[in-house]
Amino acid sequence: PPLPSPMTALEQMCAALSPLAGGGGRVLAALDGPCASGKTTLAGQAARQLGCPLVHMDDFFLPPARKTPARLAQPGGNVDWERVRDQVLAPLSRGEPARFSPYRCHTGAYGPPVSLSPAPLVLVEGVYALHPALRDFYRLRIFLEAPWPVRRARLLDRGGPELLARFQGEWVPLEDRYFQACRVRDCCQLVLSGQ
Repeated sequence: PPLPSPMTALEQMCAALSPLAGGGGRVLAALDGPCASGKTTLAGQAARQLGCPLVHMDDFFLPPARKTPARLAQPGGNVDWERVRDQVLAPLSRGEPARFSPYRCHTGAYGPPVSLSPAPLVLVEGVYALHPALRDFYRLRIFLEAPWPVRRARLLDRGGPELLARFQGEWVPLEDRYFQACRVRDCCQLVLSGQ
């Protein structure tokens, strides 16, 4: 008989998350990994399939006024992990609603407040989701990786050469330092391929 085809990243992720979603408790799970590895797409598909709320770390990047040299010198300092902890993860873990105002990089302002009710499973996706100050909130920690040529092509497609250059010169080095210094991949129970 033919060999069964390997499970896709979505199938692997949902297989790991499904028992947690139906366990009757309040479970937080995180998907972290480098830019353009496919986190937002994969997390969106999983959240739809499992019927769970999804929180995006992109809503918690630091405003320029807080991007001091001292802050950016900290691995993972490019994100407002304090707001994620205090406004999202801590309340949800206590069974209370989360309430936060997403930061919009393109406008440089906070958007209207978002309220999120506690749920059996809440998924958090994005770079810095597994910042050391946040990772103990999660029952399941997932890392998504993809080879640089795949990521580079996605970044080019997403925003052209200017965006690619900005990622390579500014954001990728910050991410890489965070992944290495904080041993993000090593703290995960599941590692998936986003190619």
